[in-house]
Amino acid sequence: MKLKLDENLDTRLSALLKQAGHDVLTVRDQSLLGIEDQALYELCIRERSVLVSLDKDFSNVLRFSPRGTPRLVVLRGPDDVFLTMRILIQTLIQALAIVGKSKSP
Repeated sequence: MKLKLDENLDTRLSALLKQAGHDVLTVRDQSLLGIEDQALYELCIRERSVLVSLDKDFSNVLRFSPRGTPRLVVLRGPDDVFLTMRILIQTLIQALAIVGKSKSP
């Protein structure tokens, strides 16, 4: 699956997703630091990438509709330290594996 990590996530997390077989780019990889939310949302639609972010603004479905997109993932945890984010990314990897299996013939 194509994923894009927002700039608010540690770029080391992309390695976990890549090890699980996902195609991952970060906002930092693409030199897009400071990109406006709307522009990032539209870029992910064009690239057919699932946006993974900590930005709660992306959870507003009236502003950023998941319809017509590859989807948006807003990670929420008790804090944003690396260990917590790693657990959340590992949970995402497990969820994506389940979704992938349900789409298999």
